[in-house]
Amino acid sequence: MTTSTSGASGRRPGARGDLLAPDCPTRQLLDRVGSKWTSMVVKILAEADPGELRFAELRRRIPGISQKMLSVTLQSLARDGLVLRRVEPTVPPAVHYRLTGLGLSLEEPLSALRSWAETHMAEIDRNNRLAWDRPAEQGER
Repeated sequence: MTTSTSGASGRRPGARGDLLAPDCPTRQLLDRVGSKWTSMVVKILAEADPGELRFAELRRRIPGISQKMLSVTLQSLARDGLVLRRVEPTVPPAVHYRLTGLGLSLEEPLSALRSWAETHMAEIDRNNRLAWDRPAEQGER
């Protein structure tokens, strides 16, 4: 399988890359945007669009995310140009986040993936239970 690259690893911009290669830029980007936390942050910020959300509000709306993981996820999204960070010079500083146009464009494919998961989760759970219930001699475990 091939995919476009952005000129990394000595390739010219627009050259075809190998999605299976660990240094493929597309693979690296998919690793970042494919995380559960990225998907949740993008969803929450998309719901707030065109408004902004403060860090603490994001954390409240994403059960289970640690402060550190939210910070790392937001830094990665900002570095990729998917999220804008605005700091108010107050004490303590008030930090606000919102999606960029590029970030908003990610919401549609992530939403489609969430929809697919919701549609097929019962079937996948059933397959997992069946695989687990099979005798061990079938070599499934």
